[in-house]
Amino acid sequence: MILLEYEAGGEAVTWNRDTAVRRQTAGRPLEVACDESGSDGENLTGGNTDVFAHASVHLPLASAAAHLQGIRDRIRSPAEEYKATHLLREKHRSVLEWLLGASGPLYGQAHVLLVEKSFFVVDRVMDLLLGDPAPALVLFRAGRERFGDERWRGFLEAANDLLRARSAGDPDAPVESFFQAVDAMQRAHPHGDVGEILALLGRARERARSHRARIGEGPAVVPLLNPLVPAIVRTAAYWSAGGRPVSLVHDEQNVLTAQRIAWIKETAPLAGLRLVDSRRDPRVQLADFLAGIARKIASDELNRRGDPTLTALLRPYADQDSVWGDERSGALLRSSSVSPTV
Repeated sequence: MILLEYEAGGEAVTWNRDTAVRRQTAGRPLEVACDESGSDGENLTGGNTDVFAHASVHLPLASAAAHLQGIRDRIRSPAEEYKATHLLREKHRSVLEWLLGASGPLYGQAHVLLVEKSFFVVDRVMDLLLGDPAPALVLFRAGRERFGDERWRGFLEAANDLLRARSAGDPDAPVESFFQAVDAMQRAHPHGDVGEILALLGRARERARSHRARIGEGPAVVPLLNPLVPAIVRTAAYWSAGGRPVSLVHDEQNVLTAQRIAWIKETAPLAGLRLVDSRRDPRVQLADFLAGIARKIASDELNRRGDPTLTALLRPYADQDSVWGDERSGALLRSSSVSPTV
C-alpha cells in the first residue's frame, strides 16, 4: 500500500511500508544534506573540541524521516530533539552500531570529512606564510616530541592568534608573538627538515604583517581558521566525482554569509547551496547525528582511548583527504572507504 508520494529536491519519491523508491528526475542535481560538529569559531587550539567533523547524507526525505522515527522507537527518549549524544550512550550501543553498520541506513549513502584542529592551524599557517602547506605534516609530526608539550603548545597558540580575524590590542602583537615562538624553536633545533622549515618561516615576517593588515580592512571571503568552508568544497567534490551535478542542503551557519555562499558556488562543483533549519529536514538531522558521532569517535582515537569496533564502523565513511596530522590515528580512521551508491 502506498503511504506517501511527493516531489522533493528534484526526486520523485514513493514511500510504502517496505521501501522508498527513487526515480531521479532527468537532469536534476543530486541533493545532499549536510551538517557539522565541533565548531569552536576561531579558537582551534583552546576550544572545547579537538576535532571538527562535516557529514553529508544522500537519502530521500521520506526515507530519512522513517529512519529518524526508527531511531526514536529504538531509543525511546522523551527528548523533543535527538542529538548524537543520545546514540553515544552505552545503553544505546546496539542502535549506534546498527546506524553505522553495513545493514544500516547510512552505509554507502553518507560521507564524513574529519579535521584535526591543531593540524589544520599548522596547515593554514604554512599555506599563508610559505605559499605551500606541504611542510605542515613534517613540522606537525615532529613538533611535540622535538620541542616538548609546553613549547609546542605555545607555537600552536601563537599560530592560531596570528591567523584569527578577531584580536584585541596591538595588531602587530600576534606577529611578534608568533615569530618569537618560531625563533625559540629554531634556536633549539636549527638542523634537519624541521630546522629548514623554521628558517623559512622566520623569513616570512612581512607576509604575516600583510595578513594582519588585510584583517583590518574587513572580513575575508574565506576565513582562514574556520574549516567549514573548505569542508563544504571537499564535500561537493566527493559527491560530484562521477560528473553528476550536486546541490547541497546545509544546516544554517552564521559563517555561511551570502558572499561566502556565492564564493563556494563559484569554487566548488555545485549546482546549488541552500541553508535550512535542521529541525525541519530529517536528512540534515541524520547528517547532524553522523557528524557528532564521527567527531567523538575520531577524538577518542586521536587521544588513544578509541573503541576499535566504533573506529572500524566509522572508517568506511571517513574521507581519505581528511585534514589529519596524527599518523597513528589517521591510519586507523582512513584505511578504507565506500563509494556512494547513488
